Amino acid sequence: MKDVLKGLKPEKVFHYFEIISRIPRGSGNEKGISDYLVNFAKEKGLDVVQDSYNNVVIRKNGTEGYENSPIVVIQGHMDMVCEKNSSKVHDFEVDPIDLIVEGDFVKANGTTLGADNGIAIAYGLALLDSEDIPHPPLEVVITTDEETGMSGAANLRPEDVKGRILINIDNEEEGQLLVSCAGGLRTKVALNIDWDYDVEGYKKYSLMVRGLKGGHSGMDIIKQRGNANKILGRVLTDIIGKVEFKLASFNGGAKDNAIPREADAIVLIKEEDVESFKKFVEHWRAIFKNEYRKADPELLLEFEAYEGVVTKAFSKDTRDKAAKLLYLIPNGIQTMSLDIEGLVQSSSNIGVVKTLEDKITYESAVRSSVKSLKHDIVNQTIAIGEALGAEVSTHSEYPEWQFDEDSRIRKVFQQVYKEMYGKEPEIVAIHAGVECGLFKEKFPDIDMISFGPNLYDVHTPDERMSISSVQRSWEYLLNVLKNLK
Repeated sequence: MKDVLKGLKPEKVFHYFEIISRIPRGSGNEKGISDYLVNFAKEKGLDVVQDSYNNVVIRKNGTEGYENSPIVVIQGHMDMVCEKNSSKVHDFEVDPIDLIVEGDFVKANGTTLGADNGIAIAYGLALLDSEDIPHPPLEVVITTDEETGMSGAANLRPEDVKGRILINIDNEEEGQLLVSCAGGLRTKVALNIDWDYDVEGYKKYSLMVRGLKGGHSGMDIIKQRGNANKILGRVLTDIIGKVEFKLASFNGGAKDNAIPREADAIVLIKEEDVESFKKFVEHWRAIFKNEYRKADPELLLEFEAYEGVVTKAFSKDTRDKAAKLLYLIPNGIQTMSLDIEGLVQSSSNIGVVKTLEDKITYESAVRSSVKSLKHDIVNQTIAIGEALGAEVSTHSEYPEWQFDEDSRIRKVFQQVYKEMYGKEPEIVAIHAGVECGLFKEKFPDIDMISFGPNLYDVHTPDERMSISSVQRSWEYLLNVLKNLK
C-alpha cells in the first residue's frame, strides 16, 4: 500500500498514523488494532497489558535522569466514528481508510478520518519508539469503545494503571487546555409497530432530508446545525391531519453521538392528495431555507417517487405516535452555563432513528456538566415515551470531570506554552465527554489535562487534521515531558 503520509513531519507520528489507518477500528471492532498495539510493544521489548475489553497499557522506563520521576500516563482511545458519504463505497469492517493530503490537511476520501482519536495512538507509539526524547516513565493507555459508551475506560482495571499524572490527547483545538468536560448518558425509545397491509392504490414517495453539515453532538451542538431526524419529524407531524397519507418507514442518522445529516421517510399517498402533500413540502422548504440560512444553507428537503417494493405501512395510531415521538423527544441545547461564558451546559441529540420489523427506535446522546440536569433530560424523554406508549431504556452513563484549581500538570502545560509562544494558553471546559471523567472517578488522586492538535469536522466525512498543528503540538508535548522531571 502506498505511503501517502511519507515525508510529513513529525515523521514517526505520521508513520504510525498511516499504519493504524489501515486497520479497521470502528467502535466494537477494535480487536485488530488492540492486537497490533500488543505486538508493537512485544517487538520493542516493552511491558504490555491487554485486558478482556481490549484496552492496552504499554509501559516504558524513564530516560536518563528521569528514572525516578513520577509516571506519566499518555492516554487516548483506539476506536473511531465510522461515517461516510452516501455515495461512497466503503466497508468499515474490513477496508482501510483512504488517506489524502491536501495542503496543510490530512483527510479521508469520503469517510471519517479517525484522527479522533488516532492521533493519540500515533503520538503514543512515536514516544514509545523513540531513543532520543527525554521523558519520565511512561504508561501509554489506549482504551476501547470511547465513541459509543466509554466501556473500555469504565472497565479498565485499577491495578493496570500506576501513573497519577495523565495527559489525555483527545482535545481538538491547538492552544486550548481542556480542564473539565460534560458527563453523558444514552437513551433508547422503542415504539411497537401495528402494521397496516392495505396499501393498494397508493403512490409511493420518498421524503428525504439532505445537505446538512452534521457534526459532533457535543462539540458542534452549539452551532445549532440542523438535525435531519428532527427536521423530518417536524414535517411529518405538521402534515398529519391536513393531508391523508400512510407512513411505511423512516430512518435517519448512523451514530447517536453524531448530529444526523440525512433522514428518509417512505410515504404512501392517494393520487388525488399528491399535490396537496407537495405543497406542504414546498411550504417547509421555505421555512427551513430561512431558519437554517446561516447554520445549514445547503439543507435540502426532497420529495420524489419511490421505486422500491412496499407491502405494508404503519397503522394510523402508530404513524401518529411515531411522528410525535420524533417531534417531542428533547434535542439540541437545553441549558447554557452561567459559570463559563459560551459553554453549553446540557443538551440532547437524537442521533439514530430506525424502522425495524416490529418496532421503531430512537437513540439519543444526552450530555451535561451537571448530573441532575442530565437526568432531567432523560426523565423528560421517559415521560414523553410513556405518554405515547413507548418503552424507554438508558445505558452507557459516564461521569463529568470537574475543574481542579490546584492541578500541577495544568500549571506545567501553561508555563511551557508561555515559554514557547509568549502568551497564555486558553483554559477551557467542553460540552463533550472525554474519558478523564472516568479516570477521575476510578483514581480520585489523579492529576489530568487534555490537549491536542487542530481537528475539524470530526465525526463527519469532512474530518481533517492540520499537519502543521500536529508538528507544533508534538513539540509542545515533548517540552512538557522534559519539564516533568
